[in-house]
Amino acid sequence: MYDFNYQRASSVADATTKHKAAEDARFLAGGMTLLPVLKQRLDQPSDVVDLADVKDLVGISEENGAIVIKAMTKHHDVEHSDLVKSKIPALAELAGTIGDPMVRNRGTIGGSLANSDPAASYPSAVLAMNATIHTDQRTIAADDFFQGMFTTALEPGELITKVSFPIPTKAGYKHFPNPASRFPIVGAFVAQTKDGTRVAITGAGPCAFRVPEFEKALGSAFDPAKIKDVKVSADGLNTDIHASAEYRAHLINVMARRAMGG
Repeated sequence: MYDFNYQRASSVADATTKHKAAEDARFLAGGMTLLPVLKQRLDQPSDVVDLADVKDLVGISEENGAIVIKAMTKHHDVEHSDLVKSKIPALAELAGTIGDPMVRNRGTIGGSLANSDPAASYPSAVLAMNATIHTDQRTIAADDFFQGMFTTALEPGELITKVSFPIPTKAGYKHFPNPASRFPIVGAFVAQTKDGTRVAITGAGPCAFRVPEFEKALGSAFDPAKIKDVKVSADGLNTDIHASAEYRAHLINVMARRAMGG
């Protein structure tokens, strides 16, 4: 690990001020990605700005027909939130599949989304429910946020403050886990709203993505039988020691149907 200046922020304004004043700073949320990266010397920031004391970034509420989760809310708290379990049980289930208990008690939703790991679980929920990402500067639509492997629409120094999930009429999440890391080799989140059904996949490509073929077949229905024979192309999907692109293409269909109870 290279030397860096450690700073602890007391508020969102303090965090962004410290970040701007530094030569090349990084925000520290749960540290589930940043700390391993620093230990492996894959990054050399001048400063690390810790968000652990920013209480305004923690909490879950219901606002205007949406569940709002603040950025420093831990996976464990999403999993066990009575509000989330009652309004979007699939989101609570997803949070409970992330990593292991230590990861769920340290990792945060904002940190996960800002990192945009190809196998992160939350991006599929954000895309499927057409969530809105709020930052200290603006709001970003789900379809505009994920741009590639470890790449998002966030500008340097821009800080996620909360995520707003419209409450779907039906939703489900299932994933096929890597037996060692528990990251999804393929994960599927399917959500039905008044505007139709959206299907989002994680683990299969460079970043989370929607499946237009499935969404067209499903229309406004939440019926796994409607996509059983719909094929997904393997072009552009990940291939590694755990699964080929062709196998991931097959799993996309299987996991999407399981997410709908099929």
